[in-house]
Amino acid sequence: MQRFNFILLTFLILVVSSSCTKETFETSVQSPSKTNTFNFFLTENGTPMYTVSHGETMVIDTSDMGFEFKDQEAFSSGFKIVNTQLDQMDETWEMPWGEQRKVRNYYNGLLVQLEEEKAPNRKLDIHIKSYDDGVAFRYEFPEQEGRDSIIITEENTQFQLTEDYTTWWIPGDWDIYEHLYNTTKLSKVDATAKRNHPDLAATYIPENAVNTPVTMRGESGIHLTFHEANLTNYAGMTLKVDTINLGLTSGLVHSDRLGYAVKTSLPAVTPWRTIQIAEKAGDLIESRLIENLNEPNKLGDVSWFTPMKYAGIWWEMHLGLSTWDLEATQDMNTFATLGKKQVSVTHGATTENTKRYIDFAAANKLGGVLVEGWNTGWNYWIGFEDREGVFDFVTPYEDYDLDELSAYAKNKGVELIMHHETSAAPRTYEQQMDSAYQLMQKHGLHAVKSGYVGKIIPKGEYHHGQWMVNHYRKALEKAAEYKVAVNAHEPIKSTGLRRTLPNEISKEGLRGQEFNAWATDGGNPPEHLPIVAFTRMLAGPIDFTPGVFDISLPTKPDNQINTTLAQQLALYVVIYSPIQMACDLPQNYEGRPALQFIRDVGVDWEQTKVLNGEVGDFVTIAREERETGNWFIGGITDENERQITIDFDFLPENTNFKAAIYRDAEDAHYQTNPEALSIEQLEIKKGDTKTISLAPGGGFAISLIK
Repeated sequence: MQRFNFILLTFLILVVSSSCTKETFETSVQSPSKTNTFNFFLTENGTPMYTVSHGETMVIDTSDMGFEFKDQEAFSSGFKIVNTQLDQMDETWEMPWGEQRKVRNYYNGLLVQLEEEKAPNRKLDIHIKSYDDGVAFRYEFPEQEGRDSIIITEENTQFQLTEDYTTWWIPGDWDIYEHLYNTTKLSKVDATAKRNHPDLAATYIPENAVNTPVTMRGESGIHLTFHEANLTNYAGMTLKVDTINLGLTSGLVHSDRLGYAVKTSLPAVTPWRTIQIAEKAGDLIESRLIENLNEPNKLGDVSWFTPMKYAGIWWEMHLGLSTWDLEATQDMNTFATLGKKQVSVTHGATTENTKRYIDFAAANKLGGVLVEGWNTGWNYWIGFEDREGVFDFVTPYEDYDLDELSAYAKNKGVELIMHHETSAAPRTYEQQMDSAYQLMQKHGLHAVKSGYVGKIIPKGEYHHGQWMVNHYRKALEKAAEYKVAVNAHEPIKSTGLRRTLPNEISKEGLRGQEFNAWATDGGNPPEHLPIVAFTRMLAGPIDFTPGVFDISLPTKPDNQINTTLAQQLALYVVIYSPIQMACDLPQNYEGRPALQFIRDVGVDWEQTKVLNGEVGDFVTIAREERETGNWFIGGITDENERQITIDFDFLPENTNFKAAIYRDAEDAHYQTNPEALSIEQLEIKKGDTKTISLAPGGGFAISLIK
């Protein structure tokens, strides 16, 4: 149920002339607690501009708004305000699954309606919302006389910073988000230096820009995160960096094939441009601003999907122990080295091997099994320019019996998770969507992992352009017709659409666990995830695939996991997703007491509390499991050892919890002794405190069972 309380506060109509002073054109809206203020005005020549203040501090100085179009003049100046309207919304809505059950959407809003003073008197509306955790604004193009559509070549929204913020950023790549985060001053951002990364399947960085979410910290400790919400029928936005004047400007991903960024019929709206504002880093994680800026659930009852932990045939391919394609393993002279033992490389997705994973999942409270490489076409998907028609999403390889396996899994209380690798040929996928989802429906399968590895076909399109934004949306909407939930890899960024289409359950959209197995730079450094928690995770759920226990990776002598075992456990709490993988090989969990935490930990939460944290250094998060009232805590650190003191004051009164603390042993170190783990059992109640030592690259995980 939703509770709506919509109050119309003020309706103003301002009729002004070009001779009015700037102050005449000025209007503002404050957040409910007067924490944040969005101030809008027109300059004397009719240029729309704005500022943003947090308390008495201006965080965004005078910044332009505007657009460039194909076949018509730009929106840049010559506007007058024809009316403004203030409103307020206060509602509480429920997430079907998420970081918390109930979400309050509480803001003060402002609508500014503009019109050009000269013919053809085009119109532009600006919608503004001020929240206590940030501000957001979007543009609306009303119907225009004599024009039924517009073609946008660039959006010129500026964000003028007031100081040289410390910035955590990845390049504004039009094709992929799988870059390591950089930590620099804004004035030192150099995204073009990250071109031609050898480990990326597709990358295009045309200018000095960053992708969003991008997080910054000022000298006073204030934190800003820039992103966008409700990305619908529009191009993804990067932020071009002015390192001299310390500003950001929106940069839309273009279609080289079509020669523009966005084409849309009128009326039309842009995504929301968002600025999350927090005095503590942890408040960024607790913010639900991005989801609040999306429309309510359009799917209704989605109880056909159940949040779950899962295992799967995936990690063994990255370790070189098996392959996705059957054809490559017909020659049994191919070998990998496991320790000092030579083992033959075989096709991973066989009926026999899948049963082994199903048995493991059933024995360890895992609800699903992902199987990659089950369908024909894998022998052509890498290294081929023309990948149209390569994959068949309904025909299994000859050694994979889908009928038998779906029945076997169901009998064990486990659900198969389908895998659709499109090889970045979305037209081929769209032609088969109905048949692919019908096959899933036939077998009672409700979750699919999709992939888009490689350069987009047709040539001239990019993963983050409007054409692909619309494809990702089509895949979600089509999947919903068949009661299928989608976990997209190589995706468009998350922008809160999971509120509207809750079958968007998770995404990759970052440099994931697999880079630890084969990246030429040695894998993800220890600071990676303490940055991700305050950047990428602010956009939405992440399918990071935690749970590696064999951290030294014996088949990969040049790589290892740059965390301790305790941190791998902590990630089940720190990195949110309603599906969480136990990604290691079943045999690597045998006889390991740490597996108990993976069995116990929840995936769907009543509430979330960030107990402490600093971007890039450390973070501790506590989450209460829905229905059970059990709590789970995860804490991680970067390459520095540190002590974390937990105050359990968030626990309910008069309730004792049986606690299991999984922490780094005294001699643990992510490089030299990563699997050294200590497990402590005790009772904990509200008001208790506990100090835990974290090794370099380490962490801890706590289960609190009533």
